[in-house]
Amino acid sequence: MTSEPAPGTRAFPPHPLRGVQASYVRQTSCPSDYAQVVADFEPWEEGVAFETADTASVKGRPADELASFHEGFIQGVREELADLADRESGTVVAVAVVLQRIKVHEVDSHPGAFRAAGRVAVRNALVQAYGPPPGPKRRRG
Repeated sequence: MTSEPAPGTRAFPPHPLRGVQASYVRQTSCPSDYAQVVADFEPWEEGVAFETADTASVKGRPADELASFHEGFIQGVREELADLADRESGTVVAVAVVLQRIKVHEVDSHPGAFRAAGRVAVRNALVQAYGPPPGPKRRRG
């Protein structure tokens, strides 16, 4: 269920991107951050749709806690995609994001860590779709 982008624009994602992995781990002191996710990015209608697979649960963790992690993840995805649309005016976001798996730490996982992992997941999906961004140009002189 996709719609074609207008001439002169590109749609994100251009094709299904499956198994995009992202980690946000910062273990320097208290508080620490820990979030690991695997998500699929599917072409869809313009905008961002979100779904959580049955496999994105963790035994022994309360459902409301997992829901807050999922919400943090999608918030980060939406923020990064909004930044993408602002940076690259020719990019149309038309994506369904399916959160496939998450890993949590007993103490260090929280919604903010999953928000950061959502942003990382979009960046990793962009690299998978279009290749790495161009590096800085060297000055001659």
